[in-house]
Amino acid sequence: MNKVIRWYHYITYNIYWFALTARSQVLTPLIIPLLIQRFVGEAAKGELLGNMRLWSLMVAVLFQALMGLLSDQSTSKYGRRRPFIVVGTIGEILIYILIGFTAGMDGMTGYWFLFLLYTLSMMTANTAHAALQGIIPDLVPEEKRGRFSGFKALFELPLPLIFVSFVIGKMVSAGNIWAALITLIVILIVCLLITLTIKEEPLKSEKTKIDWNPIIRLVLMTAAFTVIILASGFFVRQIMNFILQEETSYGHLMVMAIGLLGMVVAIGIGVWSSIYISIGQKIQEHQNFTWWVVNRLAFLAGSTNLAGFLVYFLQERFIELQGEKAAGPAASITMFIGIFILFSAIPSGWLTDRYGTKKIILVSAILTTLGTALVLLSPSISWMYAAGCLVGAGIGFFYASNWALGTEIVPKDQAGKFLGISNLAGAGAGAVGAYIGGPIADQIGYTNLMIIYVVLFLFSILALAKIKVKRAQ
Repeated sequence: MNKVIRWYHYITYNIYWFALTARSQVLTPLIIPLLIQRFVGEAAKGELLGNMRLWSLMVAVLFQALMGLLSDQSTSKYGRRRPFIVVGTIGEILIYILIGFTAGMDGMTGYWFLFLLYTLSMMTANTAHAALQGIIPDLVPEEKRGRFSGFKALFELPLPLIFVSFVIGKMVSAGNIWAALITLIVILIVCLLITLTIKEEPLKSEKTKIDWNPIIRLVLMTAAFTVIILASGFFVRQIMNFILQEETSYGHLMVMAIGLLGMVVAIGIGVWSSIYISIGQKIQEHQNFTWWVVNRLAFLAGSTNLAGFLVYFLQERFIELQGEKAAGPAASITMFIGIFILFSAIPSGWLTDRYGTKKIILVSAILTTLGTALVLLSPSISWMYAAGCLVGAGIGFFYASNWALGTEIVPKDQAGKFLGISNLAGAGAGAVGAYIGGPIADQIGYTNLMIIYVVLFLFSILALAKIKVKRAQ
């Protein structure tokens, strides 16, 4: 381990997080939804976006786990982590160039080509992501990891969100997708060059046989979760079509109820099956953990997909924000959310220690519910910025307090295994909300879909109430 820490290491060890977040904040909420809309029009854009999100996220889960395992055991003379970051960066650059050419296509041909490229991007980005996660544990002494994690949060949240809002968001809003992609490429190259200044020592150990059991287990968990989401989505669509054909006066409310039920079922059964595949009959001994993952997944299913469908929601609410014009305001709202995530995450650790994890998680759900409700009721974009601050505060409180609760609940001798299961649930949040919610929004509107996400925040409170912890909350 590199024991000598210089001031510039705080930057070099963390700068690539800026590139990864800039990528996710440009592709997922801006470029991908707008290109899908351009390819398929209004009728099925939500369903097709949800379909793309489902499969790409499941691929991302598997690839990050695999690349993390391979980088852990890498004996390359260039270091354990940097070669994977280089490979991931080169792959991302090539994919961005191809996405730029995709913008000139149309119809389902364009959609399926974009589907392929976006899935490949999940592979390349997570190749770099998985290796990057090992930099601080590898090179930073334990007593300084808190400070390095603080700089990581700086590069991972507010800085890229502000940059995307003020620079790349305006490019996309003006319809200049190529400029946005070229800017992303420049960011990747600059961040990579700085990252390559890190001095890694090659791993000095004999090559050992890779233990594939964790990967096989993860594959089975992911497959089971995917099947459950697909089944829930299928039944929701069938019942929704039947209800809408009947043309009842309460049709939209019934569809919203069915959609919410489908998401809740996917969350509940998905979590149960994932944990059962991992630990078997011992699931009965870890009911607190199961309810914690349900709480986490329900909350994240709402918060993650608010951003994913934000462009379409703004287009629906404001006539003047059609097409790419919605990208700028969407990026600005996301920026306000990101800044207040940081502002609230900083004191949330102290508040959690003082008042208990469950109380702060409850506050986070209430703040996020109120903030999202205000977004839905806001008469103008300016009001949405203010409401976004409330949403960001709630999300910031949740991230810190919910993770602290999880570390209290998991068995101390199996923390890595149990927290790994929760990571699968976190990644599944985007898939649940988008795959099931997209077709609903196509039929009854994005405002109604956002209301479903608000109720998911409230459902997370019910799951929280099932968690019994030993120390007073």
